Amino acid sequence: MNRTKNAIVSAFWQLLNEKSYSQITVKDIVTRCLINRNTFYYHFHDIPELLEYSVKDEIDQIIQTYSHFGSPLDCITPFVESMAKQKRALLHIYRSVQREIFLKELERLCLYIVNEYINTVADDLPLWKEDKELFIRFYKCTLVGIILDWMDHSMDYDLLKDMERICDLFAGTGKQALFKSVKQGSTNKNETSVP
Repeated sequence: MNRTKNAIVSAFWQLLNEKSYSQITVKDIVTRCLINRNTFYYHFHDIPELLEYSVKDEIDQIIQTYSHFGSPLDCITPFVESMAKQKRALLHIYRSVQREIFLKELERLCLYIVNEYINTVADDLPLWKEDKELFIRFYKCTLVGIILDWMDHSMDYDLLKDMERICDLFAGTGKQALFKSVKQGSTNKNETSVP
């Protein structure tokens, strides 16, 4: 990303930490960046495009930085920590008319996290494609729901502490379900091969 575009994105995040999305104007951004309006419009058509680019870029950075996960908690910790640093800005986006942009990117990140984790855990297992897709969809929806609940509560409770407890309480159940799928898959194969 070039320096000017980076400055615009940085100024936008700063402003989102100070005031709601609907209160931010192009004038606010160009004043903060010490650029003119034409320079802003050279990089972005409008503020919604800037928002979409900024959120997508933030998610892309998380994905690039954290590409290997050893445990379920390892999966969510980097994202939650990143969100906590941008708490006010993210809540302003979440509570804005442009919420869908954030939700789309949240879902993309959660899908990536769950997909990577399931692929790591089930790498050597002969899972049925349908079961694997079902596991991924289930855990993605669970993760998105947990994060949305946290945001609905203004990110005021310790999500990592809660996630650590959930992981402790449910330890092994995901692997147990994967093994059950493998076992049922091999049983079904045997049943279909019997005349």
